[in-house]
Amino acid sequence: MPNFTRILICMLLCCSATAYAQLGDLARIDYTYIPKAKSDIEYSRMRALFNYPIKLKDDDTYLFLGLDYSNIHLKSNREFPFPTRDLNDFQLLDFSIGYTTPLKNNWRLGVRFQPGFSTNLAANALSLEDVVLSGTVVFIKKGKEQYGKAQKLILGITYSGNSGFNFPLPFVSFYKKFRPKWSYNLGIPKTNLQYHFSKKQRLKAFAQLDGFTSNLQREVPVINGEAARSINMSLILSGLQYEYYITKQLQFYARAAYIFSLNNELRNNSRETIFSLDNKAKIYLRTGIKFKI
Repeated sequence: MPNFTRILICMLLCCSATAYAQLGDLARIDYTYIPKAKSDIEYSRMRALFNYPIKLKDDDTYLFLGLDYSNIHLKSNREFPFPTRDLNDFQLLDFSIGYTTPLKNNWRLGVRFQPGFSTNLAANALSLEDVVLSGTVVFIKKGKEQYGKAQKLILGITYSGNSGFNFPLPFVSFYKKFRPKWSYNLGIPKTNLQYHFSKKQRLKAFAQLDGFTSNLQREVPVINGEAARSINMSLILSGLQYEYYITKQLQFYARAAYIFSLNNELRNNSRETIFSLDNKAKIYLRTGIKFKI
């Protein structure tokens, strides 16, 4: 089955950190690590984001201004048939402008626009090719409460220029707490099942899309005269996440997952794959702290 088809099928079951959900994170810092094991490339990512809410009206209307920065490092001992000095470090930075306001009949609008850049900074200066755009529009409706949590329906669309999946995704989500200690979130592309040990601790079974896309400021000659101008890494994974609330708003989390699909590709100007760097890694680890609304 072609990779693109497998990805579309898995999206129906996958969970990812969605753009609107990040509006609920006032600050977050995390570290992701994919060890080499039997693969050729080690992957690490340090990410930090910050959102500042500005109340515009007394009716619960807010403007969010924020930054989202990542440093990604790829490390390999393999000898490739082309120079790899420009394929080690990547810088991603998004400037975030979000807006949320209540609508009629208990609906809420959420909008986010993210201009930014994703680059290896090989030329030590930014260019138009480094620019990426992302955006999200969602409509949220809260339903009746069960076991202290309100049901929530979200409908919308999201697009991220540097996520590894560079095409618009529909967003449909339904959250419900159906037992005192159990809740679920079903939809596209987010699905998970949570067990609440207490108000401070919970365990989450999840599936997720992850990855990144970055411009290569200098052409990387690969094979047969073809040159790479971008790198794209996409992952489909599933695992468990443990969450602990240090305070009501400060949360520690750690996750371990199995990678079902990994594509790490060099692409030409037409975004066609000309070389696959690595597709064998299976273990995915992440830990971090977030400050939530």
